[in-house]
Amino acid sequence: MLIYKIFRSEEWSALQADGVTQGAPVDIADGFVHFSTAAQAAETAAKHFAGEDGLVLLALEADTLGEDLKWEPSRGGALFPHLYRPLRMDDIAWHEPLPLVGGTHQFPKGIA
Repeated sequence: MLIYKIFRSEEWSALQADGVTQGAPVDIADGFVHFSTAAQAAETAAKHFAGEDGLVLLALEADTLGEDLKWEPSRGGALFPHLYRPLRMDDIAWHEPLPLVGGTHQFPKGIA
């Protein structure tokens, strides 16, 4: 199962340069890296990245993250994946731009 992380361009650039990251400022503050499922990704983008362009969507295989990935309740009791270790470049299955078109983020087909 794929899970998804949305990064701003500077966060993505830092991960590419360093090979590892503690995540975005919200991840660092919370002590884990926030992810979304395909069904949750659009709501995450709308809630936390409204109007932001230049985003990058990262996809990761949940099964490869082992015991460091925890599924925890969040919005209305829905379970969200949280990674309790740094995110590594080699964790990324693929990445694509997440363009903003007419005020809505355009996800790849089959996501959100």
